[in-house]
Amino acid sequence: MKKILVSFALAALAMTAAAQEDPIVMRINGVPVTRSEFEYNYNKNNSEGVIDKKNVEEYADLFVNYKLKVQAALDDHLDTLSSYQKEFRQYRDQQIRPLLVPEGAKEKEVRTYYDGLLERLEGKQLIQPAHILIHLKQDATDEQKAAAKVRIDSVYQALKDGADFAELAKQVSQDPGSASRGGMLPWIGPNQVVKEFEDVAYSLEKGEMSEPFLMPFGYDIVKLLDKKDLESYEELHDKIQQYLEGQGIENQLAQQFLDSIAGQSQKTVEQILDEKTAEFCAKDNELKYLVQEYHDGLLLFEECNSKVWEPAAKDTLALTNYFKKNKKQYAWDEPHYSGMVYYCKNEADIKAVQKLVKKLPQDKWMNTIRETFNKDSVMVRVERRVFKKGDNVNIDKMAFKVKDAELKPVKNFPYVGVFGKVLKKGPAEWTDVSNQVVSDYQRLKEDEFVAELRKRYTVEIDKAALATVNNH
Repeated sequence: MKKILVSFALAALAMTAAAQEDPIVMRINGVPVTRSEFEYNYNKNNSEGVIDKKNVEEYADLFVNYKLKVQAALDDHLDTLSSYQKEFRQYRDQQIRPLLVPEGAKEKEVRTYYDGLLERLEGKQLIQPAHILIHLKQDATDEQKAAAKVRIDSVYQALKDGADFAELAKQVSQDPGSASRGGMLPWIGPNQVVKEFEDVAYSLEKGEMSEPFLMPFGYDIVKLLDKKDLESYEELHDKIQQYLEGQGIENQLAQQFLDSIAGQSQKTVEQILDEKTAEFCAKDNELKYLVQEYHDGLLLFEECNSKVWEPAAKDTLALTNYFKKNKKQYAWDEPHYSGMVYYCKNEADIKAVQKLVKKLPQDKWMNTIRETFNKDSVMVRVERRVFKKGDNVNIDKMAFKVKDAELKPVKNFPYVGVFGKVLKKGPAEWTDVSNQVVSDYQRLKEDEFVAELRKRYTVEIDKAALATVNNH
């Protein structure tokens, strides 16, 4: 009995010590938030370079709002949606899969790749050639072949007479990939180029130039710029590793590990990943909170997008009313031009466009012009928005009457027209400043949503525990 009591006492002490080590700073609808979780989020969002830094109390208020939205998403069962689970696992697995690569496996792949390079060299050195190519098609006629032979022979004669190989390659070589570099090709080894080229290139000494020779795609002259042994494993290690990482080697090795475990345990790959995530997160708080950040952030986005942002952006009546009530805050210091500047291939279309859109609302202009003038080919190009002085020189000239502005037509569209109206004091409709109005209205609706969540859920903050954040 004494042993049992002692065990319970030790367990209680351990729990008390753990609580003191990482106390609960708040509860959102009864769900605890530890100091370490809060610190992770606070420090990440208030790091060096953040313009609008918050103190702990200010950030706590924002963090509560964040957690309330996540709780609402969980109550709406958004975490059970297959689309959400797929996206979450994609983000999570970017962090987890590299941790599954067995120790030394990536190093083994680097070594294998290097040994393969050595084997492919077949005891030969690497060479760096340059060449001048006169191209021939596969079905070239005898006349075309003869002409190409005459040309390559004249190039060869010029080289023998002292012409600079690199300069001549830039002028006459018909290999666009190397001509601009003076004919220089990358370092190559055996079996990397056509046999005719390889045989000639490997027969040369450094600095030596070949005679013209025929290849499957033309006549060529090769100059050997340099030769060398393959660098040591240590010298090439980092480059090979970087290359293999670019080819997704970590993901391949992780998949091999997962497939092996799945085959032995009869578990699915997803089940193994879930178990490994829990295992790694139990050992690493940074990883645990990063995975949770993915989890919560995606839920918050889905909840706010479906409940607030998307409905607000689509509610044109509410946006109209919001704009009318807050019109003064969108006033301008200088006149703006609400309309379009358009460019025509035919002069007659300048007036035709204006006549077409004269009685239409602005949001119908683009489609109507496209269907009328640009059905078969583009005859009119249009830019429609709200302009201020300096945004477009043609608007400056024709709408704002700026004296020193000069018309600037678009290539192949020499005739310029403008249509719209000058707004002197501010926007006439919410659509004149749609991005700003939608953003402001979404923010208002989000504030209302948070206020409703604060009424729905309980929020408890332990101020004493909160005061120990980054201070323990």
